[in-house]
Amino acid sequence: MRRSVVVTGGGRGVGRAIVERLLADQAGSVVVVEFDPRALDWADEWISDCRLVPVIGDASDERVVARAVESAGDLRGWVNNAAFFPDGWLHELPAAEASARIARNVDSVVAGCRAAINVFLTAGVPGSIVNISSHQAQRPVRGAFAYATAKAAVEGLTRALAVDYGRHGVRVNALALGSIATDRSDAHLAALDPAARDGFEREISLLQPLGRLGRTGEVAEAAAFLLSDSSSFVNGAILPVDGGRSAVGRDPEEV
Repeated sequence: MRRSVVVTGGGRGVGRAIVERLLADQAGSVVVVEFDPRALDWADEWISDCRLVPVIGDASDERVVARAVESAGDLRGWVNNAAFFPDGWLHELPAAEASARIARNVDSVVAGCRAAINVFLTAGVPGSIVNISSHQAQRPVRGAFAYATAKAAVEGLTRALAVDYGRHGVRVNALALGSIATDRSDAHLAALDPAARDGFEREISLLQPLGRLGRTGEVAEAAAFLLSDSSSFVNGAILPVDGGRSAVGRDPEEV
């Protein structure tokens, strides 16, 4: 039985890059949990070869997660990447709606971690979980309280599960992403006028010391490392993949 990895939200952007990187290893299969089946139109060849197994549905739904487990075979890794990007201001929302927006980005991670840990414990095998977080867990941007709060919770969950299950050989780590170039960011930039686009690029150069947006492939390499035996003593880590964004201190005197 080939070893497998589950990737949630694996049809587009960072998730797709992680899936493609794992498939390039030419070993095992990748189960992709994706809400929108159209997001997997690029994967027909991999699906035909049974290297990629699609599971369509909400990654926070335990029934969907159970189907992913059933499809995985010898599960050894799980990447919680599925994300929702809600804007909003707390004073404008009913408390229940505000809490629900936070939960949209936490529930799928809890469900995925629970499923993976149960498999690893039952089988008595080591396993690796990679949660996708964000620089916003530590440094929120305006108008994104729900997303920032959720990612802070994801990082707390990552550390707690690393402590709880490390003795069983289960490693839980997270990648805290900076601004990454995806179809979503491309669409945002395309909608800006030239002056606004120049302003965006200047701001990125100030926020991320490498002076550019990250690439999805760079995130995928970091995820592949954390899933691999090469990171066998890495547990409970929150690894920034942000071009130095988490290290920089903005200088008000900087021109």
